[in-house]
Amino acid sequence: MSHPPERYTRTAIYLHWLIALALVSTFALGFYMQGLPFTPGKLQLYSWHKWAGVTIFCFVVFRLAWRLTHRAPRLPEGMARWQQIAAEAGHGLLYVLMVAVPLSGWLMSSSLGFQTVWFGVLPLPDLMSPDETWGERLLTVHKTLNYTMAALVAGHVAAALKHHFVDRDGVLARMQPRLRR
Repeated sequence: MSHPPERYTRTAIYLHWLIALALVSTFALGFYMQGLPFTPGKLQLYSWHKWAGVTIFCFVVFRLAWRLTHRAPRLPEGMARWQQIAAEAGHGLLYVLMVAVPLSGWLMSSSLGFQTVWFGVLPLPDLMSPDETWGERLLTVHKTLNYTMAALVAGHVAAALKHHFVDRDGVLARMQPRLRR
């Protein structure tokens, strides 16, 4: 059996940062557009938000396939067992949420009778029939999953910074294109 690599692959690193930037941007857009009055401009923002969600979903599927075929670096030897478990659980939950959030948005959009048309060109099939009651429930699910992911991302960032500035164990450097221990 081969040894785990010292760093993530270049592809994994770029996918990580591309998805991270897209998630933060799409979350910010979703948060911003909630309070806007119903106008054609708001509808355009909703379209962009949905396009971004579908695109993120595609990148996440590719990232999952990449991750399943490329080993991750081993966690530092001196890391406490509870931290290893927390890191593995956090990463697993992030992957689940990166799939569940766009799916919940797609389901919500379908149930509210708004088809998702990717980049205004490719109509995606509705995942369920229109049903306003389910649409409202799915809106709550979508928001809850988003806020859960935001909290988890904040914890992920805090842990990465702790590893870099306090522990100085090279964990953050493994996921940075240029950063070294």
